[in-house]
Amino acid sequence: MKPKKSLGQHFLRCQWVVSALLKAAELNSEDMVLEIGPGAGVLTRALAQKTKRVIAIEKDEKLAEELRSSLEKEGINNVKIITGDILKILPVAGADKVVANIPYYLTSRLLKILLGEKPRPKLIVLTIQKEVAQRIAAKPPKMNLLALSIQAFGRPEIIKTVPASCFWPKPKVDSAIIKITDISDDFFKKNGLKAEEFFQVAKTAFGQKRKFLTNTLSKIAPKEEIEEVLRKTGIGPKARPEELDLNQWVKVVLGISKSRG
Repeated sequence: MKPKKSLGQHFLRCQWVVSALLKAAELNSEDMVLEIGPGAGVLTRALAQKTKRVIAIEKDEKLAEELRSSLEKEGINNVKIITGDILKILPVAGADKVVANIPYYLTSRLLKILLGEKPRPKLIVLTIQKEVAQRIAAKPPKMNLLALSIQAFGRPEIIKTVPASCFWPKPKVDSAIIKITDISDDFFKKNGLKAEEFFQVAKTAFGQKRKFLTNTLSKIAPKEEIEEVLRKTGIGPKARPEELDLNQWVKVVLGISKSRG
C-alpha cells in the first residue's frame, strides 16, 4: 500500500499513537465508530477489536479494495469500508463516535460538517496538524474564527503532540491528537441564538481581526449602534475579535439583533 500525495495520505506508523487515540475515544463494545481515511488499516484493526462496528470511508479506490481484502482474509468482519469522498457522504447514520487520522486539508471543512449537521457524533478524536489543533483550542486573547466555530458546538482538548516521524511519508510539520466532547447545539438554544446570525457577525468581525469591533461590525449596523452595544455589554469600543470569549460574543450578537429590532 503506497500513500498518495494528491490525497494528503500519511499513514500512521507509531503504535503508541493508535493506543492514545483509542484511550481518548473512551471506546466500548457497543460503539459504532466512523473512521475517515483508514489507509493501510493500522487504526482500523485496533478500532475493530474495541467496538461493535467500524464504518471506514476511503477515497482511494485501490487502497479501499486492498484493505477490504486484507480484513476479510484476517477474519475481521465488523468493518464496513465505503469508497468515496467523506465530504460528500456525511453525515453517516449510525456512527456515534469519530476516530481518525485525517489528511490535513480536510480538517476545517470536515469539522464544520460533523458539528453543524445532524446527527452529530457524541465524540470526535482526530490527528490533525499541531498548529491547527492549537488554533482550535485557543482562548482569548488568541481567539480565531475556527476556534469560535468549534467551541460553540463542543469542548476541544489537545491530548498529545505527535511527531512527524510517526507518519509515512513524513510530513513537514508535527501533528496533535485533538478530542472534542460535549457536542450539541445547546449553546445556541440556551442563549436564544440562530447559528447563522451568530456566525455572520463573527465572520464579519474576524474578516479584519486586527481592527476594533466598532469598525468591522459597522458593515452590519451603524457604527454608533455598535459602540452602544459594546458599551452596554461592558466590552468597550477598543475590543478586537480575538479578545472576546464565547459569552461575550453572545452579548454582542444579541445586542446587535436587539438594536436592529
